[in-house]
Amino acid sequence: MTNFHLLLNSIKSIHQQLQDSAAKAVNKLLTIRNWLIGYYIVEYEQNGEDRAQYGEMLLERLAEDLNQPSLSFRNLKLYRQFYLTYPQIWQSVTTIFKSGQIGQSPIAQLKTSYFQIARKGQLLIAQSLPSDLMVPPDKLINKLSYTHLVQLLSIDDPLKRTFYEVEAMKGNWSVRELKRQINSLYFERMGLSQDKDKLSRLVKETVESPMQPTDFIKNMYTFEFLGLPQKALVEETDLEQGLLDHLQEFILEMGNGFCLEGRQKRILIGDEYFFIDLVFYHRILKCHVLVELKIEEFKHANISQLVTYLNYYKAEVMRNDDNLPVGILLVTNKNDALVQYATAGMDNTVFVSKYLVELPSKEQLENFVRNELKQY
Repeated sequence: MTNFHLLLNSIKSIHQQLQDSAAKAVNKLLTIRNWLIGYYIVEYEQNGEDRAQYGEMLLERLAEDLNQPSLSFRNLKLYRQFYLTYPQIWQSVTTIFKSGQIGQSPIAQLKTSYFQIARKGQLLIAQSLPSDLMVPPDKLINKLSYTHLVQLLSIDDPLKRTFYEVEAMKGNWSVRELKRQINSLYFERMGLSQDKDKLSRLVKETVESPMQPTDFIKNMYTFEFLGLPQKALVEETDLEQGLLDHLQEFILEMGNGFCLEGRQKRILIGDEYFFIDLVFYHRILKCHVLVELKIEEFKHANISQLVTYLNYYKAEVMRNDDNLPVGILLVTNKNDALVQYATAGMDNTVFVSKYLVELPSKEQLENFVRNELKQY
């Protein structure tokens, strides 16, 4: 090996090692911060004098006064649940306190010295699983991202939750893979299986999305924690970015009442964030128009996802005087293009007679995409 290649490999190696370490360090501090916030809230609820502020009223007031995306009502509720579900993390928290990385809480009544946290943590542990069945806290926060742990909070059975913790670490599962295995009832199937080793091997062989080091930080919780813009979280290839840029211009230049509301518009459905490529409001139709672009072969899941977004807008965004939202799906593969409208239950006669008059036709959109593809 030449000296140049030795230099090249050394740079690659140190970059990868320290990048991985940095990602894990950020995730560890994020996880500990969220656990501590949960601890503060529970301590206040148990010892504070404002008993009328307990529960959701307290969290609503905190969220309003804190006014931070990562400290929203929903997140504060998660942090409280996180503290109560994972009491063993007190061991990692007290290590951070002892190291001097964070100081004592300015509010004396919260009693956030490390020995108080340890005592509270030990009491909670005594009420849950035996300690020999618990995953050590350092393993939890070094092997799993906070987003993994949020997914696990939905599992009430401590033994079942521990099973998925162990399997996720052992199999190096991404968050998506963890959700897939939970939804496939892997725990229940393992309990019923006559050949558990065979099932375990089969699951290992069929893992669709193994975890990458950047997964520790490439999630909405970390971006909000670090104060980074959410658009940095969304991956766009040069082709996607170019197509969306020009599609946005194309639709706006058509006139016909289109007003851009957002690009990569973030919405929360259940406990998961989604991003809609383009969201317009049509002032003539008085409705939202959601546009999704897919650089792949057409899949029925594409249209199902768009319908899910439309149902969300119907339930959460649409005002009383708005008309039903409509979706436009553009799918391009190689040099071809396919356009479909999605209406989420709207009467087809109404759509044709009222909406299509104002919206760009399928032919216009398909020709636009085909012409754009010739530029790449």
